[in-house]
Amino acid sequence: RIQLDDAVMRIFAQRSAAYASNSEIFLFWMVGTSSILLIVAVLFLRNQIRPILRLADAAESFGKGREAPNFRPRGAREVRRAAHAFIEMKSRIERSIEQRTAMLAGVSHDLRTILTRFKLELALIGDSPEVDAMRKDVDEMAGMLEDYLAFARGDSGEQAQPTDMTAALEELRSDAERNGHTATVAFHGLPVVTVKPAAFKRCLANLVSNAARHANTISITGQRDHRYLTVTVDDDGPGIPMNMREEVFKPFLRLDDARNQDEGGTGLGLAITRDIARSHGGDITLGDSPMGGLRAAVRIPV
Repeated sequence: RIQLDDAVMRIFAQRSAAYASNSEIFLFWMVGTSSILLIVAVLFLRNQIRPILRLADAAESFGKGREAPNFRPRGAREVRRAAHAFIEMKSRIERSIEQRTAMLAGVSHDLRTILTRFKLELALIGDSPEVDAMRKDVDEMAGMLEDYLAFARGDSGEQAQPTDMTAALEELRSDAERNGHTATVAFHGLPVVTVKPAAFKRCLANLVSNAARHANTISITGQRDHRYLTVTVDDDGPGIPMNMREEVFKPFLRLDDARNQDEGGTGLGLAITRDIARSHGGDITLGDSPMGGLRAAVRIPV
């Protein structure tokens, strides 16, 4: 109704055509449309992030020395480009390792042939103090050659597989006791871990042999949680000075007074050990042992 000068004007409309807006309806529409947009955004982002996560998993597996099966470039153009770059980098690294391994295999074969010929010639000469000394030198040269090749070759060619760490540590304990040392083993957590069995066993064997060379009692402890496998080797030997605990990992470094070097050795034991640990995505550290000697701890992701 509208009041005019001499009358009242009335306007009629269908009730169904009238619409009254209020805050509840406004909030309902706002929340509804926002929810729909949020769901669409989440689905879109998940489809874009999934290829990035797969690329990260593949890179992490490669860093741990494991294969990344069924990995293919997917996702946005930028993600596919990064995935192709990763695959090419992985191929170049593997090709370089294969070439180095083949070259070292050839060098190893040639040098071992010469050493075998030396041994045969010494056997034909007869027994004498001079010949015995030469035999000792040839054997030492053969051992040094094996150490050099093992360091240069690393653990290439071996595939990671589930390994029972309890059995591996028990075998190390048996070897130490067979050589006249007192050794104990303890393991906590799930014992099956995916590692390169021969390489990782050599990593731990180098630490145990280092401890056995300069100590009487050895304690080997393994622990696995949801993220890492940690193996510690404690002994009651003289230990290594704190300022030299990082230096001893350098290749060919030999310390006269440190217990990590074998007389007549090559100084590659700890270098090989750290190289194997890092090829599994982990590392090795040295510290003080509760037994009074040195503690060597290897930690790798599981």
